[in-house]
Amino acid sequence: MSLSLESDREGNSYTGLYSEYGLTARNTLGFELGYTNVGETSVMIWLQRRLDSGEGANRLTYSTGFGAFLRNGEAFPTGQAGIAWGRGFEKFPGGGWVTVEAKIKVAGKQQTVVYVENLTRTEAVFLTPEVTTKIEATLGLRPTDSMMFINQLRLEDRRDAAFSAKLATSLVYDWQGLTKLELGVITPVSGPGETALKAGTWVEF
Repeated sequence: MSLSLESDREGNSYTGLYSEYGLTARNTLGFELGYTNVGETSVMIWLQRRLDSGEGANRLTYSTGFGAFLRNGEAFPTGQAGIAWGRGFEKFPGGGWVTVEAKIKVAGKQQTVVYVENLTRTEAVFLTPEVTTKIEATLGLRPTDSMMFINQLRLEDRRDAAFSAKLATSLVYDWQGLTKLELGVITPVSGPGETALKAGTWVEF
């Protein structure tokens, strides 16, 4: 379980609560609750299933999830599907890992259409899909038993916004047994956005 906050100098922020629970050796149940500075709240529950046999260094999974987001007092449905690959390595002192995850998220978006027929003005409200495609490539290193160094390239393409690429770099320290502390910075590489700071904590159980 993790709690994190991302914030930039323009006041844009995102607070997220993330949790995973292993149901079986192949299936993992996930939950994420998010809140932005503009008052938008989102919730997502998903199921991740392992596709590989569990032998060897490579791991392959797929996931599907459903949820909703609350905007201006109205709730809209969301859904997502993703596939991920990862593997660990021991060549770097202390070892590390690399993962690549691709995800498509579809959210309902309210759209108002105005039309005139026989001098009568009519407004109709439709729920249209808003599609977001994300790819995250992560390289993690563990130089010591109590510290991890994580680099993540975040690519995002939305129908209603410009393509963006961001690099998230963070240090994670073990603190008091099962708890970890994370401090990092998120730097825009391409597209809109400002440099943001990230702080968070992880709890493993």
